[in-house]
Amino acid sequence: MNGFAAHGLDEDAFGEKPGNIVQAFDYFPKAKPQYITQTSGGGKWTVAMITVSCLLIFSEFRVWWQGQEEHTFAVEKGVGHSMQLNMDIVVAMQCQDIHINVQDAAGDRILAADILKRDPTNWGQWVDNGVHKLGHDAHGRIVTGEGWHNLEHDDGFGEEHVHDILAAAGNGKKAKFGKTPRVRGAGRGDSCRIYGSFFVNKVQGDFHITARGHGYQEMGQHLDHNAFNFSHIVNELSFGLFYPSLLNPLDKTIATTPNHFHKFQYFLSVVPTIYSAGRDIFTNQYAVTEQSHMVGDRSVPGIFFKYDIEPMLLTIEERRDGFLRFVVKVVNVFSGVLVAGHWGFTLTEWAMSVWGRRRKSYSDGVLTGKASFDD
Repeated sequence: MNGFAAHGLDEDAFGEKPGNIVQAFDYFPKAKPQYITQTSGGGKWTVAMITVSCLLIFSEFRVWWQGQEEHTFAVEKGVGHSMQLNMDIVVAMQCQDIHINVQDAAGDRILAADILKRDPTNWGQWVDNGVHKLGHDAHGRIVTGEGWHNLEHDDGFGEEHVHDILAAAGNGKKAKFGKTPRVRGAGRGDSCRIYGSFFVNKVQGDFHITARGHGYQEMGQHLDHNAFNFSHIVNELSFGLFYPSLLNPLDKTIATTPNHFHKFQYFLSVVPTIYSAGRDIFTNQYAVTEQSHMVGDRSVPGIFFKYDIEPMLLTIEERRDGFLRFVVKVVNVFSGVLVAGHWGFTLTEWAMSVWGRRRKSYSDGVLTGKASFDD
């Protein structure tokens, strides 16, 4: 019909030559390049498919690289008798005028002042060290602006995960508090830095900072009320092993007051936590609410941290799929895009051909009517 027979050709002449028996199982259709037509529509669909494939593959790579976090709550089975408390706080009063004590639900009283270090310092040396005030949202809940999930890092994706927390925690080496800056100018400083670590009973307790002669009756100890100033900066407040690179809700916060009789109260809910990603670290997180108000001269002003230990254990584990599974997912994504793109291109070509026939039919009808009118 087309002159193929005159040259001894048939339809089979356009295919591959017969080969071995394995060729009979070939499922993939093939055509010679000279019998393939490239269109602008097919090029557009190809570019779209490549773009979508790249975006989806990048998304899969991001999920695989970051891993997936699993949060598990369970009742803490172990019996803990003590817990480490770490603190670094600057109070706008002289060191000798401050009392630091812990009293817990077991009735024990710990003279923390005998354990912690107290260094004279200047208030102005700390206020410009990246501190911020606590805020509150529309419901009155505290907004700290910092937290365990706001670490400063650069992993390329703008979020941090368990591996970032483990990296910030270090290799488990015993951390030390930084040295107190030397007092500028003459004098002994206008504030006191209180810092260090000590152990408390693992029960509900109250850690408080009060003025000398107030809160506890002591012979010959009474501080002039005009010397009261419980404005403070919390550089560190954490429970468990000391990891200075991990930020807790009260870290780097400042609270000031112009009143001599002022009471700051922080209510902390401590949750034992295990972070796991190849290695484990056991620590504690806490949520905090805050109340501060002016009190009368018959009340005890000061800074009070009331903490309670939750009877649960939070485990945050980071898992990552194997590389082979990641490759399988990428192949599935790419194959799915190819199938969807093929169907999209086929439907588009069909719709364009239907639309073209309708336009041609309409144009022929108009021209025929025009010719009849002229006759």
